[in-house]
Amino acid sequence: MNITQTYQTDNDVESTPAAPSAKQLLRHILPLFRQYRLRLFAGFAALIVVDFLQLSIPRILKRGVDSLAAESATREILLRYGLYIILIAMGVVVLRFIWRYMIIGFSRYLERAIRNRIFAHIVKMDTAFFEKRTTGDIMAHASNDLNAVQMACGMGMVAAVDALVMTVAAIAFMSFIHVKLTLLALLPMPFLAIFTRILSGRMHRRFTTVQEQFSLLTEFSRSTLVSVKLIKAYTMEKFQTREFDKLGRKYVKSNLGVARIQGLMFPIATLVGNMGMLLILFFGGRLVIIGEISMGDFVAFITYLYMLIWPMMAIGWVTNLVQRGITSLTRIDSLLKERSLLPYAGEEVEKQEQITFELKNLNFTYPSSASPVLKDFSLTIGPGIHGMTGRTGSGKSTICKILARLYPVKDDSLFFNGLDVNTLAVESICANIGYVAQEPTLFSNSIAANIKLGKPEAVDEKMEEAARLAAIHEDIMAFPDGYETIIGERGVKLSGGQRQRLALARALLIDRPVLIIDDGLSAVDVETEHQIFAGLKEHLQGKTVLIVSNRLKLLTMTDHIIVLENGEISHDGRHEQLLEQSRFYRSMFAKQMRESEQLDYK
Repeated sequence: MNITQTYQTDNDVESTPAAPSAKQLLRHILPLFRQYRLRLFAGFAALIVVDFLQLSIPRILKRGVDSLAAESATREILLRYGLYIILIAMGVVVLRFIWRYMIIGFSRYLERAIRNRIFAHIVKMDTAFFEKRTTGDIMAHASNDLNAVQMACGMGMVAAVDALVMTVAAIAFMSFIHVKLTLLALLPMPFLAIFTRILSGRMHRRFTTVQEQFSLLTEFSRSTLVSVKLIKAYTMEKFQTREFDKLGRKYVKSNLGVARIQGLMFPIATLVGNMGMLLILFFGGRLVIIGEISMGDFVAFITYLYMLIWPMMAIGWVTNLVQRGITSLTRIDSLLKERSLLPYAGEEVEKQEQITFELKNLNFTYPSSASPVLKDFSLTIGPGIHGMTGRTGSGKSTICKILARLYPVKDDSLFFNGLDVNTLAVESICANIGYVAQEPTLFSNSIAANIKLGKPEAVDEKMEEAARLAAIHEDIMAFPDGYETIIGERGVKLSGGQRQRLALARALLIDRPVLIIDDGLSAVDVETEHQIFAGLKEHLQGKTVLIVSNRLKLLTMTDHIIVLENGEISHDGRHEQLLEQSRFYRSMFAKQMRESEQLDYK
């Protein structure tokens, strides 16, 4: 398993892979058609009946006009014909509601199923995937793209079937009245087919650009809202507004390109229909004059031809919806084809009492980087409290992320209790690990919900116990709503230290045999950090704990300290040993002691 082999750069996204075949695209939606086949059958049956009810109205008009022309019409006859039309209209109303409920409802079920599949797929992807794809791009797939697929499989499918049935049936009724006149009316049709084919290709390319622009616009909006404090601090509001306006203008320009194609489709379809109408008025009128067809037949023929104008216009609309749907389904297919290099389908392992990680000759390079971060790295971490320190970029956080199974590694380079991690299911390994990052992820929810994220069934007493161990309980109780306080997007209502301690409480609550703290208390003052760890030592007995920090006062309380330099272990041992062996460790300790003495003096 090679960790550098599958991910493209941002510029290559969705440009180099070959376009998927129709069969590949249909596999995303055909199972849903089979699942809801009875619903679709009922919906299309109602749609077809509606079409034939509408097609029966010209026949009634023919009889009424012919009776008027023959001067045999009476009030009772005309009233009866009018009643027929009213009854048909009532039937159309009921059946139209049925087909809309059935077919459009199906398109919503399809939308829900694909959205759930997209979401389930995304949450299983590894970290490298999210480094390649922006949040805005992913959101565009699950919103704009999905809406286009829903429209194509809803109103697009309805319009296509409706247009086909209406066209075939109307032409059949027209042929029954007069074959030659029907052929004359259909004479302009090939022009419509040619124009539609030319314009549909351009529609596909331009709509692809629209979706890409929408992704950029969404990502820019998201990143701006997330960073709004920084933007205000640097007085960048006007600059961001201008950049947003530029993206908006590009998006509008792309949409106008699509609108120009749409603007041509509908008038061309209408023109073709009116050309046929003009021919019928001239030649059909002559047939009425010479008595070859009756006045009722002429009125019915005109009505059928008028009904054909809608299918002609629908060709352009359906083409637009289908092209949008194909483009969006292609983008969704590209997303779903992405594969995590982490083995989610590996062997399951039960929760362990004690865990040992062993790294053997591990070389690791981030997918977006060319130079390795870890070089021939070997390390064994078993039960006990291990500290790790080193210069920025030495590989500390990389080790934490690899142990937490956020990145894939080569075979036979990382072992979990003696088993190669690539043979084990990621979920079963992660179920044994508690992880606290330097930048904790919090949700716009209550404090209680954030702490209970990994264990929602936990009782309040256990939650409060974890909060006390993380020295955050008193801070929480200072809020008016206590544990029910809503902390805002990414914990905006909390300080940096409070966010980190809340994340630590979350990891302590799940009480797993491995705890990884990746500089997770860096925003907490030294004394509080020291107090937290002193209180945790008993709680962490028997667990495998890795604490990354550059605060040596904290590391002196660990069982074993590892010093990294340039992706390699330069020294390891207890605090006293490192003071003798490591020049870097000794100088860092002396510097921190001087700073501590200066603070005490002040």
